[in-house]
Amino acid sequence: MTTLVIGANGQIGKQFCELAHQAGTSIKAMIRNEEQAAWFKDRGIDTVVGDLEGDFEHAFEGCDQVIFTAGSGPHTGPDKTLMIDLFGAIRTADIAKQKGLSRYIMISAMRSEVPLEAPEKMRPYMAAKFAADAHLRNSGLSYVILKPGRLTDEEASQQFASSFDEAGDNQISRANVAHALLHTVQTPSVINQEYLLLDGQRAIGDIIL
Repeated sequence: MTTLVIGANGQIGKQFCELAHQAGTSIKAMIRNEEQAAWFKDRGIDTVVGDLEGDFEHAFEGCDQVIFTAGSGPHTGPDKTLMIDLFGAIRTADIAKQKGLSRYIMISAMRSEVPLEAPEKMRPYMAAKFAADAHLRNSGLSYVILKPGRLTDEEASQQFASSFDEAGDNQISRANVAHALLHTVQTPSVINQEYLLLDGQRAIGDIIL
């Protein structure tokens, strides 16, 4: 089974791709341009060039499932949030459905179901995630939605929580999200489930079953 990684050049995407390649898990990393290819090629990771704001349907060829971990980033405006976090995710789901992919794994966000409760500057992003998640649920695809908390750059503890009461905090390292993604990819029986992901004290296999 080959997994297309959309957002492979992002901070979570790169860590996931490296983990997956080391684990012998077949992936294809979608990158925006050839300038991003060197990091992946140095590690022996297959790449395909595709633009979420343009043509990327060809990237799905030979793939069985897709991860969406792309994001417009904190330094762009609501226009990019609309085109990448919302419309890019919707188009990805529509193409995955058309191509008959077995599963769509979405990296969403903690509390994306209540965008108006987010800080004002984060509300467009949360609204985009809310709508993209809703589209995925109603797409007819098998899906998994992972909702990480506030992201940090700490090293992977590989210890998780799935509730605020359990975690005692609202954060998770990007490295831990990458490990959770790998576990999800390697557990194809998990479908139509949503998980809050925080740093905690449990193995990911005790949360994503």
